[in-house]
Order: sequence, then structure tokens, then C-alpha cells
Amino acid sequence: MKNIRNILNSRFKGNGNFFMQLTKILGFKPKTLKFYNTAFTHRSMNIKDGKGNAVNYERLEFLGDAMLSSVIASHLYLEVPSGDEGYLTKMRSKIVSREHLNELGRELHLIDLVESKIPPGHFGDNIHGNLFEALVGAIFLDKGYKYCEKFIYKRVITPYVDIQKLEGKVISYKSLLIEWCQKEKKTFTYNVYEDTGNDDVRHFSVKLSISDKVIAKARATSKKKAEEKASKRAFFAFQNRMSKMI
Repeated sequence: MKNIRNILNSRFKGNGNFFMQLTKILGFKPKTLKFYNTAFTHRSMNIKDGKGNAVNYERLEFLGDAMLSSVIASHLYLEVPSGDEGYLTKMRSKIVSREHLNELGRELHLIDLVESKIPPGHFGDNIHGNLFEALVGAIFLDKGYKYCEKFIYKRVITPYVDIQKLEGKVISYKSLLIEWCQKEKKTFTYNVYEDTGNDDVRHFSVKLSISDKVIAKARATSKKKAEEKASKRAFFAFQNRMSKMI
């Protein structure tokens, strides 16, 4: 146990700014630092506690996700008394979308605080949102629900939650397109193939066909991104009809 504490506290010896950076992000002084150390410890550090359990941000990420959903659900319930369950669920999903959480993590520069054996450039995009969720989980364990709720209002709800704007926001163009095709009884296919070209990084191209007609093409660094980009282009091709699904 002592060794784990030494490893987790090592950042304070090598980076005396951690506490100050953390306090600035939180808006209050943390009480129990071990929770925040864990929130910024990547699994590549391969740290385990005395019982052999992994010590990294992933469990806090799970807890933070639940806290975000709870606070935002409560806000929407009170803010939109006319919204039914389906409406409230969709609105909450837009607020806690992976894209939005990644933006929040980037704005706070949370990746700068991570302890990892992997170079920052090798992380996937989702690490920004994962760290944000882990930080929320750490706040809950350290200071309780009220502080957690206050942080979520300060960093998420107050600056970003505009009900009218959210109603028109699309989380996933691919999901929207699939839902529309199913409703309209149209067939669709994503023909994805590797397309490296002259790029150093591997790329993928996709042709999106609806009812056997190619509607959109796109190219990106992953299959998922290429499909989403093509779906977005298809959305604008059928915008008047698909907008009713938002």
C-alpha cells in the first residue's frame, strides 16, 4: 500500500503545479488527493492496490458518468415540465454525448495532468471525455453530491445547456440516417475500404448508398469517422425530410 501511495504522490515531487492546476479547474481546494491522483492515472501505469485491484481512472469514469446523468436528468426534469420520458432522455443524451464530453475535457486541458507510459499523441480522442467523467467521480468521492452538482452546473449546464439549441442538435448523423431509413423502409449500405493514398496515417473511404443509389462519399482516419462524415452529407441531401426526426 505504501508503494502505491508513493507512486501516486510522485507527481507532486516532479510537478508542484498539479495541486494548483487542479484547484483552478475545480474552483475549490480538494480534500483527499488520492481520488484525483487516481482520476489522472492511466492504466498503462499498471498500478495495483494491496488486493491486486487495478488503480486507474476507469472506475471513476463509470462513477462520474452516473453522476453527470443524475444531475443533468434532475435539471432537465425541473427545467422542462412538459417533456415526456423520451424527450428528456434524448436531451440528456445530447448533453452527455461523447463529442461534448471530449470538448469539455479539451477545454480544461485535463490530458496535461495524466500520468501515463503512453505518449500523449497515441491517446484516442475519447480520453478527454473519459478524464472529465473520472474527475467528476473523484469530486463526488472527495466532497460529496453538492460539490459534484455545483461543478457540473459550473462546467456543463450553465455555459452549454440551452434547451432550444439542444432540440436542434444532432448527436449522430449515422444513427439519425439509419432511423430515417428504417422508418421510410429504405435500404442502406456503407461500403468502407482502406484508402491510404499518400498519407502517412491510414485512412478509410466510404460510399453510402440508399436504395442502391450512392448518396454520399467521405474519407477519414477511422471507419467510424468516415461513416459519420458520409451520413452528415447524406443528411443535408435529405434535410427537409430528416429534420423531422431530430
